[in-house]
Amino acid sequence: MPKVMEPATDPGPSEAQNTSATRSFRPLVFGETLFDHFPDGTRALGGAPFNVAWHLQGFKAAPLLVTRVGEDPPGREVRSRMLEWGMDPRGVQVHPDRPTGTVSVELAAGEARFRIESDQAWDEIEARALPSPRLVEDTDLLYHGTLALRGGVSRAALSHLRETVAAPVLVDVNLRDPWWSGETVSRALEGAHWAKMNGHELAVLAGAPADTETEILEAARTIRHRYGVGHLVVTFGSRGALGLDHGGAVWEDAPAVADLVDTVGAGDAFSAVLALGTHLGWPTSLILRRAAGFAADICRIRGATGDDPELYARHFRRWRYDA
Repeated sequence: MPKVMEPATDPGPSEAQNTSATRSFRPLVFGETLFDHFPDGTRALGGAPFNVAWHLQGFKAAPLLVTRVGEDPPGREVRSRMLEWGMDPRGVQVHPDRPTGTVSVELAAGEARFRIESDQAWDEIEARALPSPRLVEDTDLLYHGTLALRGGVSRAALSHLRETVAAPVLVDVNLRDPWWSGETVSRALEGAHWAKMNGHELAVLAGAPADTETEILEAARTIRHRYGVGHLVVTFGSRGALGLDHGGAVWEDAPAVADLVDTVGAGDAFSAVLALGTHLGWPTSLILRRAAGFAADICRIRGATGDDPELYARHFRRWRYDA
């Protein structure tokens, strides 16, 4: 993909931010927490919002994850792992009857396909059980996906948050058949400050082909104007990513991943850096480049999250020199 399709004006600093700048970042992350089960019998913590919150914690931010797990061993493990990683557990609700989320992952040449179970704990994140208003309102960004909106209880909780939280909203589109509807996704996108989706999702939501550069740009413009999205990011895997706002469009290539393990969670890793970059005022091109670099590293491990602090420290060191 070409680097720039048309001029873009990206406000904000061009120099790399250091670690201390992330410590004041308090995003509220809403949605599913689950375990990905792989064909070889292994499993890994997952769920796009959980993954994003986990990575932001790794980058020394202070995310508040609002989710729900079961009163079962997997749910207790989720809370234990969060505490070990230093995450704030006050947004984790516990369901007395429904199980902690489960997804079966099928891999083909490193690419993943998912079978998502129904009637999971994260389908019933309750508005009345949300953290205190002080915690909810003291946030710099509201991040949520679209998968958790399949359940009416969770939809109502998110609607309450979007009415309550004054911070910018970042919507991460995740179209998993049959767990989405056009109406629900449209409502989520309306008025979002930032939205992210992949190339397939772009074509589906725009209702138009998005294969050539011209088609992609036209479809992206359609999404921005239809829903009033301020900044739109579209990822294309190994082909790179597009960023589009009122100033124009920017393309960034993706780094090659020679030692691919799987692509599970790569998009969530991208989203975590996107969230961080929006808060720190990085130019769009810098956000795309850094996000793609981190996503590539996640493709080198099994599952969506790593528990090695050096993974994050390594990117902080790179960011000092890639402005």
